[in-house]
Amino acid sequence: MKVLVTGAGGALGREVVARLRSEGWSVRAHDRTPVDPDAADEVLTGELLDPGLLDTAVEAMDAVVHTAAIPSPNSAPHDEVFGNNVQATYRVLDAAGRHGVGRVVNISSLSALGFAFSRHGASPRGVPVTEEHPFAGDDVYGLSKYLGEIVADAAVRRWGTTVVSLRFPFLGTGERLRQHIARVHQDPGYDRGSLWGWLDTRDAARAVGAALTAPLAGSTGPTGLASRIGDTGHTSATGHTVINVAAPDTTALEPTEELLRRYHPTTRLDAPLDGFAVPFSIRRGQELLGFTAQHSWRS
Repeated sequence: MKVLVTGAGGALGREVVARLRSEGWSVRAHDRTPVDPDAADEVLTGELLDPGLLDTAVEAMDAVVHTAAIPSPNSAPHDEVFGNNVQATYRVLDAAGRHGVGRVVNISSLSALGFAFSRHGASPRGVPVTEEHPFAGDDVYGLSKYLGEIVADAAVRRWGTTVVSLRFPFLGTGERLRQHIARVHQDPGYDRGSLWGWLDTRDAARAVGAALTAPLAGSTGPTGLASRIGDTGHTSATGHTVINVAAPDTTALEPTEELLRRYHPTTRLDAPLDGFAVPFSIRRGQELLGFTAQHSWRS
């Protein structure tokens, strides 16, 4: 089986390429800057906004993993963040559809809910936060990831592709993770917008692998509307599924309910959050992907 990984030179992209190759996939690795040719079976360099390059990139692929993006509203001018992220997602999904690619894993973000980079300190209506929570943000990065999910909805209607959008929190391993955790412990308010969610990058790559092969039998998009398509006994079906993927615990030393009372006092507690439980619902990933994080900073 052949898979294209966009953004293969990034921290997540590199981990995904290595993971998929270890699972027996033939990987075509793409990035805007050169990728180590020994890291993948094929390497492709260029801009995703180049339609000619995209046609070459998706040709003869069974699946696509779209990790490429400008990763925050502060990484580039806002119009560049928005234009790059939304257009790249549209073009990748459109090219995949035109070339008959069966499944696309779109790397979204829990920022697509709008809390992480909100200038006005947006809070969730209730916790645990499910995939159906409406977009509540005001930042360009969160908006670009949310619109990427809307683009995925349209792509599956147009082309009949199966798309899985994985909403990841902060990703890190090794020193990057240690520095992030230390900063949160120094000031829990620093991680307020992200609701103290996190995931080891190695676990994120495992989730991508699961999303490429999971027997999804319907569509559960960002609108919260689910539809069953075709014979539900089949192992695959056309649709778009949005999935929150996070570690089950938080980045913080304080109990989750205490943090919510302090930093999100208007948020409803719709179910108990014992101890350090993450305030995102991660049930869908467990049920549809069979995914449970294996790494914990607490150990």
